[in-house]
Amino acid sequence: MALSLVSALKPAQGSSVAYQQRRRLFLVAMTLPAVLYVLAIGVWPLARGMWFSLYDFNLLRPARTHFVGLGNYIDVLGDSVSLQAFLNTVIFTVGAVSVELLLGFAIALALWRDDRFNRICLALILIPVTITPLVVGLIFRGLLMADYGLVGYYLAEFGLSDPRGLFANPGSALATLIFIDIWEWTPLVALILLAGLKALPGDILEAAEVDGATALQRLRIVVIPLMLPSILLALTLRTIDAFRVFDSIYVTTGGGPGNATNTLMLHAVKQGLEFFNIGRASAIANLTLLCIALIAICFIGLIRRADRKANGR
Repeated sequence: MALSLVSALKPAQGSSVAYQQRRRLFLVAMTLPAVLYVLAIGVWPLARGMWFSLYDFNLLRPARTHFVGLGNYIDVLGDSVSLQAFLNTVIFTVGAVSVELLLGFAIALALWRDDRFNRICLALILIPVTITPLVVGLIFRGLLMADYGLVGYYLAEFGLSDPRGLFANPGSALATLIFIDIWEWTPLVALILLAGLKALPGDILEAAEVDGATALQRLRIVVIPLMLPSILLALTLRTIDAFRVFDSIYVTTGGGPGNATNTLMLHAVKQGLEFFNIGRASAIANLTLLCIALIAICFIGLIRRADRKANGR
């Protein structure tokens, strides 16, 4: 009896092992294309960029390529043009993201009530997000040109801008680009914050209202602390995206006048595709990536801390 029971169990165990092996092979086969795609599109170009940054590699004289170690990074950190590009990138990022957060939060509060009118307004204000930054840059370039722009012509005619246009003046070019970024991406920030507002527990807000808290007090004491994870998420996404801005600046000013609107990504592209200095361009791109990684790490830590605080953990 015992032997027959053991013999009956053996096929079941074998079939279970075979099933586990087939399941493991199936999961590997399903994930393999995604892994190969990430390696080919993400990891391999990144590794090549790090490798090129260690060499004095210029496409105009490829035969004279030689190893320089961290020489390209030292040259970039000591270059006034690169430092100006970094400063422009920081000013652009801080200026654009700060205004986008404030305006986005105000719009989210205005659209908090769920009715038909607010849903229509939300759909309309999201239109700028659906337009690619390259096209947005071309649209505003056409609008703000001093000689034929629908807006820029009258600004120059009435002395409200430089006679050559807003993009031709170093004092107004970067501010104009910040305005363009605010116009395009504020709706996205508003959408993220609106989702956070709608996820707030209604009983806490009702309890605060019953206790006699005014609207401003509820906003300061209840809403904003509970909204911190959503606020930090919006800040993280927009800060990373604004720090690597390229498209809109490339088609509007090209980094000019002079280097007034030159950013890190644009500077890297110029070094690689205009001056063919692949080593220095790779070094600039890697330093930009390092800055973005540090920003992401800081914000992720803040998001986790805010989430634990909001959930009382």
